[in-house]
Amino acid sequence: MLNVYLAGPINGCTDEECKAWRAEARRMLEPIHAVIDPMDFDCRGLEDHMACDIVKHDLMRLDQADIVLVNAQRPSWGTAMELVYARQGGKPAIAFVGLPRGSVSPWLRGHLSKVCGTLEQACFEIVNFYQG
Repeated sequence: MLNVYLAGPINGCTDEECKAWRAEARRMLEPIHAVIDPMDFDCRGLEDHMACDIVKHDLMRLDQADIVLVNAQRPSWGTAMELVYARQGGKPAIAFVGLPRGSVSPWLRGHLSKVCGTLEQACFEIVNFYQG
């Protein structure tokens, strides 16, 4: 069993934008892998007062992860920094981009192990090609 960290936009996002894809990923991954969800520590609205705590907590959770599932459908400062941190730690990262894969930034592509078009494809990759 692997620990899969769910990296994706949170700051400035609605509940639906933060939680819907994570719930779907959890549904697809949890029969086989454990999910680490930074939304379990939802500090939206407190970012100005808790910035350092939020970052420390997320980095601690990333340290516990074996692999990172990245929602790269839109730019996000936090997600980009989590991705760099994961890469520096030698963790594989699988992203879903929701757009033609040819239009993915070389900086994003260069930090990923695999680029997928959809969440379903990314979860399939993790379930079928990464073993704990």
